[in-house]
Amino acid sequence: MRRKAVGILGGMGPEATADLFSKIVRSTPARRDQDHLRVIVDSLPQIPDRTAAILGQGESPGPVLRAAARRLESWGAEVIVIPCNTAHYYHGDIAAAVSVPVLHIMEQTARAITSAHPEVRKVGILASTGTLNAGLYRRALEAVGLTELCPPPDVQEDVMAAIYGVKAGEYDRPHRLLAAAAARLVQLGAGAVVAGCTEVPIALSEADVTVPFVDATLALARAAVRYAIGEDEPR
Repeated sequence: MRRKAVGILGGMGPEATADLFSKIVRSTPARRDQDHLRVIVDSLPQIPDRTAAILGQGESPGPVLRAAARRLESWGAEVIVIPCNTAHYYHGDIAAAVSVPVLHIMEQTARAITSAHPEVRKVGILASTGTLNAGLYRRALEAVGLTELCPPPDVQEDVMAAIYGVKAGEYDRPHRLLAAAAARLVQLGAGAVVAGCTEVPIALSEADVTVPFVDATLALARAAVRYAIGEDEPR
């Protein structure tokens, strides 16, 4: 079966885009270069800040996101993935702008949790304030019978500091802040912790968390590969 081309609508931020690309490569069953997928990357860091827009403090990125999706489709992308959780606030508009599937990172992450960790009921989310305020994970988790746990406000401030720290090329302090935030979520009853911002798994790993650590970027990468090689239908 011919393998479909994957389009990455990226730049939010650039390192998170590279991380998704790497995880697509590592998730692809291949024995030689020619077995890998065609991946088309549009890394556009100038897309307006998604959290600021959701909080009513900045320009909407919607028009730029829609234009980028159409550009990827015109370049040959047959499925589109977005390595920015908060940008999924605009998922419906982006999907409506193109005729190819746009995979949904929250839905794929919820699916990954129920598949790999069926015993889990409460899920802690390390994500941007925009993602949490918009209820993006809450709705996806509730759809599969799971409950979202968010960090307390003071801890969420640290999560945001860590996210913007990674965007600025910092790693040590973000790692400490995110590890502490994950531990707090576990104390609150989380049976799993989701890296619900694409900067989070750059600074935090499963070795830092005492419960299952679910990397949303990896869940999205695996979903893209399954669809591209014909093992799955888009969801």
